[in-house]
Amino acid sequence: MPTTPIDPAKAALLEAILPHVPFDGWSQAAYDASLAQTGLNPDHARTLCPRGALDLAIAYHQQGDTAMVAAMKSADLRTMRYSERVAFALRARIAAITDKEAVRRATALFSLPHHAADGARLIWGTADLIWDTLGDTATDVNWYTKRATLSGVYGSTILYWLGDDSADDLATNDYIDRRIANVMQVEKVKAQINANPLLTPITGPLNRLLGAIKAPARMPNPDLPGSWTAPR
Repeated sequence: MPTTPIDPAKAALLEAILPHVPFDGWSQAAYDASLAQTGLNPDHARTLCPRGALDLAIAYHQQGDTAMVAAMKSADLRTMRYSERVAFALRARIAAITDKEAVRRATALFSLPHHAADGARLIWGTADLIWDTLGDTATDVNWYTKRATLSGVYGSTILYWLGDDSADDLATNDYIDRRIANVMQVEKVKAQINANPLLTPITGPLNRLLGAIKAPARMPNPDLPGSWTAPR
């Protein structure tokens, strides 16, 4: 899932709405205030944000994803174990958040039933970006399980961080380490089950079935005709 630059006018709306979000949430009132502040033509703004503040909340999340990817690419990850690289990515994503209250309000927004799909898509997108940036080459069911597992870790980390008042987010950093250690334990158990000859009559057919699942194809260039990238 590639990151693309945000439209300058939309970026201006996003910057203008953030001071209003702690008081009004990602609401129509906050959107109207940002529109008045920027002086942007309402019709033009509607083409950029057809769903108003919701689209700006999505843009804010994606802006954080872009900053996370930049931090990952500028760091020397080669000296780290793979689990440490994932932990670094999660910490970089937290560090990319410029307004904790904006995330708190967005969490409430995306917990609403009619916005839950957008929220789930954003969390999945963050996990996808992390794995892609780390050079994940999975093309089978592991492509899905890696992203599903990391989505769970990231989502729970955000909720933990929202309630974390420790200095320099130390409690959140420890939480990230514990969650990744839990995932590694699960992977170890899975490997032991697959290696157990007594379980082969069960694991063999199951693994063959799972082996038929393939990762979605990606266009090499998202700007080519026939490809599609979610609007930002």
